[in-house]
Amino acid sequence: MEKIFSQLRWQDLIDIAVVSFIIYKIFILVKGTRAARMLIGVGVLLALSLFSRFFELYTLDWLIQSFWTQIIIVLIILFQPEIRKALAQMGETPLFHRFSSAGEMKTIEEIVKATQALANKKIGALIVFERDVSLSEYIEIGVPLDAKVTKELLMSIFHPTSPIHDGAVIIKGNKILAAGCFLPIKLGADLKKTYGTRHRAALGITEETDAVAVIVSEETGSISLAVNGQLEINLDTEKLRHSLTNLFTTERQKR
Repeated sequence: MEKIFSQLRWQDLIDIAVVSFIIYKIFILVKGTRAARMLIGVGVLLALSLFSRFFELYTLDWLIQSFWTQIIIVLIILFQPEIRKALAQMGETPLFHRFSSAGEMKTIEEIVKATQALANKKIGALIVFERDVSLSEYIEIGVPLDAKVTKELLMSIFHPTSPIHDGAVIIKGNKILAAGCFLPIKLGADLKKTYGTRHRAALGITEETDAVAVIVSEETGSISLAVNGQLEINLDTEKLRHSLTNLFTTERQKR
């Protein structure tokens, strides 16, 4: 043991620290996403590879090694959204976050006002906020907008005469990326029968990703908030504003 430590260079310590940090960031990046399950599968294959070499199972080892030659391409294809997000995050700095806080508060206020107006008129709505996990696969099947978030625009999108009022609006930052988006529906006998399609879609998307969803019921006009596959119902304006502020400003400042 002493011999090992005596041969350890300071460069080795830096090397270990950098690799550990990269692995940690990868786990944080894929936590709670479908990519996490894929990484478990890769881990199983790695364990099988070690097992086959240790017990000299040559045919099994050959099959696994043949697969490993293609694994890099497979991972790039499977993890495209996560890779794009990681590269984008590399260019972010705390300075930019401080400058964006005022804009975020204005966006939250526009959404709260729109939600309250929709609720008063009992107009159904589903507003989804993209966070760290990309929602590109749902954005692509919707109607692209790339428009600034305003109360008036949200009211127009969800008006019953709008051709895209049944789908979800996906927002990132102060931009509406797309409208009329269809999301995965959560099914299960444990769900309340009073939950409609919008509530089930909000539960589905927030369970599969780290997105946040605001729902307005067209039957009752009640406002709900979905986070981490959990639903908080019957929110008033102040409670909704407080929850969104905590999620998108206070939480970001802690990072």
